[in-house]
Amino acid sequence: MNKIRTLLGENGMKVVVALGGNAIKQADERGTAEEQFRNIRVTCKRILEMVKRGYSVVITHGNGPQAGNLLIQQEEGRDLVPSQPLDVVGAMTQGQIGYMLQQTLINYLKDAGLDVSVVTMVTQVLVDRKDPDFEDPSKPVGPFYSEEEAERLGKEKGYIIKKVKPTDEKAYRRVVPSPDPIAIIEKEAIRSLVDAGVVVITSGGGGIPVISKENGTLEGIEAVIDKDLAGERLAKVVDADVFLILTDVEKVKLNYGKPNERNLDKMTVAEAEKYYQEGHFLPGSMGPKIVACIRFLKSGGKKAIITSLDRAIEGLEGKSGTVIYRSSN
Repeated sequence: MNKIRTLLGENGMKVVVALGGNAIKQADERGTAEEQFRNIRVTCKRILEMVKRGYSVVITHGNGPQAGNLLIQQEEGRDLVPSQPLDVVGAMTQGQIGYMLQQTLINYLKDAGLDVSVVTMVTQVLVDRKDPDFEDPSKPVGPFYSEEEAERLGKEKGYIIKKVKPTDEKAYRRVVPSPDPIAIIEKEAIRSLVDAGVVVITSGGGGIPVISKENGTLEGIEAVIDKDLAGERLAKVVDADVFLILTDVEKVKLNYGKPNERNLDKMTVAEAEKYYQEGHFLPGSMGPKIVACIRFLKSGGKKAIITSLDRAIEGLEGKSGTVIYRSSN
C-alpha cells in the first residue's frame, strides 16, 4: 500500500477547509493570473501540511473578487460579445480557481512524494427562488470602492452598493443576491471521492445557484451563494469533524472597529448566537461565517475554527484562531 493511503485520515479527522478571498487575491492586488497563482502557492503549502499530518481534506473557496471582476468584463464587452449571466459567471470562476488550486496542490504533493489524487468538481447548489435576498441583496463581489465611487457607480451603472466595513477609506462593494443554500446537487459524487481518499475542491464560490422547477429539472438563477454557508452544507455531506474557515484575521472580534474591540479565543454555540444577535458580526463579512459555524455544530460537527490563512495549522492544533464548540463541557 502506498504510504499516502495510510497517511490519509490517519489521525481520524476529516476537515472541510473554507478558503477566503485573501487565499487567492489580496485586497490591494489587481487580480492578474500571476498574482493569484502566487497567493495560491502559499495557500497550497498550508493544505499540504494538513495532508502530511494525516487530515482528510476537502476544500471549498470564495469567488467574490473573481466573480465581480468577471462581471465587469462581461458588462464592458457586451457590445462586442454576448455577456453571460451571473450563474454562468459562477461556473466560470469555479473552473478558474479550481484549476489553479488543483494544479498547484498536485505539484506540491508530487514534490513531497505523496501519491494523492486531487480533483475539482463544478458544483450546483439548490436555492429557493423566493429567498428574501433576491429582494435585498447582501453578497459583496468585485473591488472595494470609496463612498464617492460607490455613489457614482450606483447612478451610472445601477449597481447596488453597500458599506461592508466599519473602517477604511474604501469600505463599499457591489452586492448581488445571496440566497441561503439548501442542498448540494452532486453530494453523492463528492462523498464517494472523499471516501476514496481524493482531495476534492468543490462548491467553489458557494456553488452555482440553481432552482428546481415543477417538473424536477434544474435551472440556474442569477446569484452568488456565500461560500461559508455552502461550506457548512458540504461539511455535512462529507461528515466532517472540523470546519476550518480561513480568512484575513487571526481571531473573531467583538466590537469590531471600535475602541473596545477584543479578540475571542473560544466560544460555545450559545455564546456565538448571543453575540450574533447583539450585532457584533457584520453581514457579508464575519456574520455568515458565524452562522455557518453554528449550523455545523448543531448538525453534529465536533469543532469549528475561524482563523487566518497563515495560522491554519496552529488553528487546527488549538494554538491560534477562534474555536467554537457545541458546549463548554
